[in-house]
Amino acid sequence: MARRILSLRLPRLATDARARRQRATAAGGGERPAAAVAGERGRLTVVAVDRAAEAAGVRPGMTLADARALEPGLDAFDADPAGDARLLDRLAGWALRYTPWTAVDGADGLLLDITGCAHLLGGESPLLRDVTERLAAAGFASRAAIADTPAAAAAVARFAPAARRIVPPGGARAALDPLPVAALRLPAAVVDGLAAVGLRRIGDLHPVPRAALTARFGPLVGRRLDQALGHLDEPLSPHRPVPRHAVRLAFAEPITAPESIAGAIRLLLDRLCAGLERAQEGARRLELEVHRTDLRPDDTPPGLAVGTARPSRDPAALMRLFAERLERIAPGPGIEAMALTAPETGPLGPVQVALDGGGDDAPLEELVDRLGNRLGPASVLRLVPRPSWLPERTVAAAPPLDPPPDGPSWPADRPRPVRLLTPPEPVEAIAPVPDDPPVLFRWRGAVHRVRRADGPERLEAEWWRTPAEPRDYYRVEDETGRRFWLFRRGLYRPGVKAAWFLHGFFG
Repeated sequence: MARRILSLRLPRLATDARARRQRATAAGGGERPAAAVAGERGRLTVVAVDRAAEAAGVRPGMTLADARALEPGLDAFDADPAGDARLLDRLAGWALRYTPWTAVDGADGLLLDITGCAHLLGGESPLLRDVTERLAAAGFASRAAIADTPAAAAAVARFAPAARRIVPPGGARAALDPLPVAALRLPAAVVDGLAAVGLRRIGDLHPVPRAALTARFGPLVGRRLDQALGHLDEPLSPHRPVPRHAVRLAFAEPITAPESIAGAIRLLLDRLCAGLERAQEGARRLELEVHRTDLRPDDTPPGLAVGTARPSRDPAALMRLFAERLERIAPGPGIEAMALTAPETGPLGPVQVALDGGGDDAPLEELVDRLGNRLGPASVLRLVPRPSWLPERTVAAAPPLDPPPDGPSWPADRPRPVRLLTPPEPVEAIAPVPDDPPVLFRWRGAVHRVRRADGPERLEAEWWRTPAEPRDYYRVEDETGRRFWLFRRGLYRPGVKAAWFLHGFFG
C-alpha cells in the first residue's frame, strides 16, 4: 500500500486562537485588524496576522512600526509561543479521529499519516474536506494537501496556490517543480544563494549535477529534494506512541443509543482480542476513545479505560468491565467513530482447562478486575510476609493474583491481630511492674478492665535500623470479651511512668 500523508498548515494559528478566546469570554475584539508581535533584536516584529491585517498589507516579519504605518488601527498583542504549541498539541490529539499516526510539524502545522485510513470517510477528497471544514467551523484558517511523502505534502500545503490539493500517487515531482526552493525547508541563506545563481524553482534543481549542488550549497539541498520525491525515507514521529494492538470503527450515521454503543464496543473487543490471540498476548490495559460529532478541534476526545490484574483476551470478560462504566459515555448529538487500543499487554499463550473445570482461575481474575476498576487498582491488594519483627513492618502489599513470594511466612506460634492501628495510639494503663500485664487501661475515654492477659512478648527493631526502644506486647481481654494488643515501650525504670500503647485488635 502506497504511503499517503496529509499536511495541515494553520497560517493564522496565533490570531485565530486569540479570536476564539475573545468569543468564549465575550471580551469583544475582532473589529480591528490584529497581529501577534514578539521582541527580536531590540524591536517588535510581527509574527502572525489575521485576515483583516493581511488584507491591509501587514505580513509576518515586518516591524510593528512598519505594520502600523500600513494599518494605523492595528491591534497588536504579545505572541505566546508556548500557548500556541500547547494548542497545536491538542489539535494533533483531535486529529487522531482520522488516523492513529499524527505529528506536529513546526510551529503551525500538522502531519497525518492517512495510509489505509481514507476509505473510512469515503476517500481522500471527503477526508480532506472534512478536516478543513471542521477546522473552519471551529475558527481556524487552514491549508491542506495530500501527497506521498511528508516533505511533498508540507511543501504543497504551504506554497501551492490552492488551499486544498491532492497530489496523485507518483505525482510528487510534477506538483513540486513549480514551487519555490524555499518549499524544501531550506535555510534562508541557502535559498538566497540558489536564487543568486538562477535556481528559484524546485524544477530548476533537476538538471544541475548533484555533485555541483553539494560542493557549493552542502548536502542539505540534495537530501531535502530526495525526501520530497520519496527517494530517501523520512520517518514521521507520532504524536503518541502507536500501540501494537489497536482497532477503529467509523459509523455511517452517528449513534446515540446505549445498545448501539455497547454493540460497537463488543465488535471492537472481538477484533482486538483476535489480534491479541495471533500475537499470543493478553491486554493489561484497554483505552476506548470516543469521537463525537460536536467535538471541537482543541477538545480532548472523551473515553474510558479499564485494567486487568493479569493479561486477558476474553472479549466477554473485558466487555463486563466496560459495561459497568458505559453510563459515563455522553453521546451528545452522536458518536461518529470509536477507537480501542491496548497500550499495555503481556504474554498469554494458549490456556488448557481441565474437563472438570479445575485449573480455571477466570472467576477469581474477573472478580479482581471488577473490584480494581471500580475501587482503583491501589485498593485491591494482598498482604505478604516480610522479614521483620516489628508488627508494622512484617507485611507488604502485593498484586492480588501474584504467586506467593519465596521466603519467610508468619509464625504460627505467635498470634497477631487482624487489624493494626497506624500509628499505635497511646493509652493510660495501670499495671504492676516490671513485667506484669495491665489490670486496667483507658482508650479514647473508655475504661477497660482486663479479665485475662498473656505476655509479655518482647520485640525489637533489626540491628541495622535506627536504634529504638524495645516493646513488651500483651494480649488482653476485657470484661466484655473484647481482645486487644497492647505494648509497653522501653525498659522498666524506677520512678518513671511507663508509656503504653494500643496497637491492634484480635477478632
